[in-house]
Amino acid sequence: MLLLLDRGANVNAQDTEQWTPLHAAACCAHINIVKILIQAGANLLAVNAEGNMPYDICDHEETLDVIESEMAARGITQSYIDEMRGAPEKAMLDDMKMLHQQGRELDVRAPDGSTYLHVASANGYYDVAAFLLTCSVSPLIRDNDFWQPVHAAACWAQPDLIELLCQYGGDIHAKTKNGETPMDLCEDLSTKQVITALVQTEARRRRLAFGVRDSRRQSKKRKKFESPQQGATTGDNPFSARGAIRRQSLRDRSGLTPARIEAQKEGADILRTWSKEDVSADVHASQGGSLQHQRESPSKRVLKSSQNKQAKPMSPDEWLRKLETNGTADDDLDTTPKRGGSTRRRQKKVPGDMSDSRNGDGRRQKSTCCCVIC
Repeated sequence: MLLLLDRGANVNAQDTEQWTPLHAAACCAHINIVKILIQAGANLLAVNAEGNMPYDICDHEETLDVIESEMAARGITQSYIDEMRGAPEKAMLDDMKMLHQQGRELDVRAPDGSTYLHVASANGYYDVAAFLLTCSVSPLIRDNDFWQPVHAAACWAQPDLIELLCQYGGDIHAKTKNGETPMDLCEDLSTKQVITALVQTEARRRRLAFGVRDSRRQSKKRKKFESPQQGATTGDNPFSARGAIRRQSLRDRSGLTPARIEAQKEGADILRTWSKEDVSADVHASQGGSLQHQRESPSKRVLKSSQNKQAKPMSPDEWLRKLETNGTADDDLDTTPKRGGSTRRRQKKVPGDMSDSRNGDGRRQKSTCCCVIC
């Protein structure tokens, strides 16, 4: 190492992971090499690809004391450390803004096919990646190995960048040329948890979207099936929209369906018929005054027979007998309904009278009337 330094080797040279010789010596606890590198002018605040400085990755206490003592001797404070830690990202962000102001493309490719978004995703440069995405750089762009920026973020354990890329349309299920997904390339446990949550969210979103499309498809099929059965929406059509509203309104007021109301009306008509009332005038107008659709009802037979009979004028004897028996009728009197609400009364025959009738002696006895009928 001394020979290399004497021959002019760069003490702050970086590898592909942006590690400097001081990073390697501090990580491996080579305290003598750390001292030599510091004397040769090594950068104590050099940041690797993971954002770590040499003292961040040093676990050996004596080696760490050497590094921190030199940092204190140079007057390095924590605020300055934070500023230097974000310096690479700030420098790249300034470069991207300058290119954008000049109208140059921000998705140019390096020889390996990578772009600025790949670099920002691998290094965890959140502000740079957000700026590129807002400038319409595609999150699905691939390098020569079919790596997307989300693969780089997963490989170098940048969970914040993974979430950002997916928010702008990144594919968490994308595969590289070797068939590797971001989950396959990730080794960090916390980053794997973030990827798992994103996979579950994506699956839930697709499932809900599929359910909406399926319900719409079923709705269209149902409408096509039901459309030929829809009748004309006229007032005469009982199945029209207006009729449905009218039936619903009637049900809301009474709590009964139209069929039950019709059945109750028919039952009431039968009861009034058996109680010697004429219900022919109560027939609903929609039935046309006829009871032909109720031919099997006992009330219809009574009404039919009463309609066939001609109304006869009341004789004086009947009028007198009605006058005498008015208000004193009891269960021994039988009545026969007549049209117009009047009744014809006759006295029930006792067994003796019935025998006289069989013998032909049952002649009708009339009361003598003092009125002279002209």
